[in-house]
Amino acid sequence: MPTPNPLRTLGSLGQSPWYDFITRELVISGALARLIVEDGLRGMTTNPTIFEKAVQGSDLYDEEIRQLAVEGCSPAEIFETLAVADVRTACDLFLPVYQQSSGSDGLVSIEVSPTLAYDAAGTVAEAERLWQRIGRPNVMIKIPGTRAGLPAITRCLAQGINVNVTLLFAVSRYRAVVEAFFQGLEQRRAQGQPVSGIASVASFFVSRVDSKVDRVLEVLGAAGQDLRSRAAIANATMAYAAFEELFGSARWQSLSSGGAGRQRPLWASTSTKDPVLSDVYYVEALIGEHTVNTLPPATFDAYRTRGRPELRLRQGIPEAGQVLSRIEKLGVDLDEITQVLEEEGVKAFAASFQSLLGVIERKAAALV
Repeated sequence: MPTPNPLRTLGSLGQSPWYDFITRELVISGALARLIVEDGLRGMTTNPTIFEKAVQGSDLYDEEIRQLAVEGCSPAEIFETLAVADVRTACDLFLPVYQQSSGSDGLVSIEVSPTLAYDAAGTVAEAERLWQRIGRPNVMIKIPGTRAGLPAITRCLAQGINVNVTLLFAVSRYRAVVEAFFQGLEQRRAQGQPVSGIASVASFFVSRVDSKVDRVLEVLGAAGQDLRSRAAIANATMAYAAFEELFGSARWQSLSSGGAGRQRPLWASTSTKDPVLSDVYYVEALIGEHTVNTLPPATFDAYRTRGRPELRLRQGIPEAGQVLSRIEKLGVDLDEITQVLEEEGVKAFAASFQSLLGVIERKAAALV
């Protein structure tokens, strides 16, 4: 008998593998369709960094860039037109998955401008515009989970817009995001609108936490060496414990009885940064029911080859609490670290966005 594909096994265990990547070549060449059929790929996420690499590394966008530039479109308008076209095509390819999963998978995410991370009103306006412009039931609008972003998340969900909450690092902020999710659905219900058919995920970033914590542990010397590369998994595991608590509540049962679907935790930044670790280190540790893992191509390919799928997340909760307690006793301030990571993440995506616009501007000038 052929060996089961580990990526497909993830799906059977209740975790949806999504792809953290998009290019025009991927969506029009048949490659994305093959990943869906052969590997059980169940969704896709994008961000400005991914689009920058896509546009810079391909001439497939050039004619459209030239035409739009001739029409007088700004680099931001050109980018949005290119991104909307790719996301629409990807949504159409994922539509059978969306239908078969009753709307919980087959979703493709597109991000509001990172420059709006601290602007709730601007975020809502752009989310509404992207939602209408793309016009696909399985598109998902990415909104940064900053404190300022919380009311925008609630407002968009209340309008029936699918939301991917991104840039989450702290368990406390994750809890606030679930509260925003509950409020959005409750407001929608109070308006007499259906709460079914609205998809949402909460994207919790993983490996970057270890990158920060391990630097502190290195300074502390021998006392913290056995805790290296353990903080990120422990932190994500405690977020999952919060997920199980909150979505086991009477408040959630009331929404669920009306047809609402869970806002699932999505593990992001699951590629390894430390060369000492296995390239599937974070993927293996974070397999749990009702979760998503969005994988960059290299990690996706590695898991297809070397994955050993097994439910590990729930049974890791007691140890995760102990790991975080020990880290705290050593004087590592995880709250401060996760706040810095959020701020750095917002700045990094904003810088990527500006760099992307620069790439488009230079291409447009050369082509025209």
